[in-house]
Amino acid sequence: MFNLKPHQRVYGIFFVFALSMGALLSRLPDLQESLDLTEGQLGLVLISMSIGALFGLTFSSPLIEKYGARTTAFVTVFGASVMYAIVPWVPSALLLAPVFFIAGLFAGALEINVNLETDRHEAQLGTRIMSRAHGMWSLGFFVTAFISAGVRQFGISIHVHTFVALLVVVAFGFIVFSKIQNAPVRAESHAGKMPLVAFPTSGLLPLCLIGAAPLLVEGAGIDWSAIYMRDVFAVEPFIGGLSITIFSLFMALARLYMDPVVERYSPRVVAGGLLAIAAIGLVLVGFAWDPYVALFGFMLMGLGCSSVYPIAVSAAAQRTDRPASVNVASLGQMTFVVFFLGPPLLGFVAESFGIRVSYFVGVPLILAALLAIGALSARPGPVLSEPAPATPHG
Repeated sequence: MFNLKPHQRVYGIFFVFALSMGALLSRLPDLQESLDLTEGQLGLVLISMSIGALFGLTFSSPLIEKYGARTTAFVTVFGASVMYAIVPWVPSALLLAPVFFIAGLFAGALEINVNLETDRHEAQLGTRIMSRAHGMWSLGFFVTAFISAGVRQFGISIHVHTFVALLVVVAFGFIVFSKIQNAPVRAESHAGKMPLVAFPTSGLLPLCLIGAAPLLVEGAGIDWSAIYMRDVFAVEPFIGGLSITIFSLFMALARLYMDPVVERYSPRVVAGGLLAIAAIGLVLVGFAWDPYVALFGFMLMGLGCSSVYPIAVSAAAQRTDRPASVNVASLGQMTFVVFFLGPPLLGFVAESFGIRVSYFVGVPLILAALLAIGALSARPGPVLSEPAPATPHG
């Protein structure tokens, strides 16, 4: 059952991490109530995770290059999962901040690790798998969101839920991660010295904008959808939980099957179409007059923001001006700050103007990304690259 190919073990990192992170994020309405927080106060708590992710994305590249994919996977996935399991036991929002910060630190480093390895496997296989790899993240999130909807409906505590999720992640992780090997670097990759801090270059900035827009939509869909359904329509926990479940399901399905579509129609065409769909979904959720209309909007949001970020990551990793891990880290800094920082800011908008209005905030960013879409390749076809000989890590 677990006789997996090397690139499939990287898929496993995405899937396993989504299980633990999703278990916590799907219970944010319960965490909010247990600590008696407003949307703005919950947003402030979540900002600490954003800051941690920024630190992880900024400073971890040299360590990842030194210790390799397997060690990094163990440390980051298990480290973050332990933090998520601790969260429900923390008695105050103030004490939650360092826990979320450490979780974000691990998540940022993990993001570089999995995207770098996926890009190298793309080069080795000669075909696109980046969207499929991110699809395993979405599939993991769908699985945990679907389970969470039932768990919340039956009144199982967040403490038990996140602890069981941790046990599953550890067991599954040991089986999948134990045989991970470092993929060979791209033949055309930059061989320069790794800098301590990975700042984006001017050539990378359009890709950062393209990658950031769907992640704001994803953050809004994951962090606030259950709270939106509860506050706007007062639905039962199971129906409210379906928002994140449907969002994750359609994101997963699109990502798992999008790589051949990108090869046929080009990254530019596919990303442009998906961004437009995401914008329609946001507007539909903002104006929804019925909970099922809102669920349809969340479906479009999940579909629309599915493969845009993986497309941007592939484009960044294939740039030859700097080592691939540096460009991936730079893209991650800009985009995942939006992923983690966007939802807290949306919380402030929701508290001040209503949670419906918060869903319109992402529309201008999507329009800006559409204006920058020329940074993506207009050429259809597979990834054409041969890997260089493998270089062992320390």
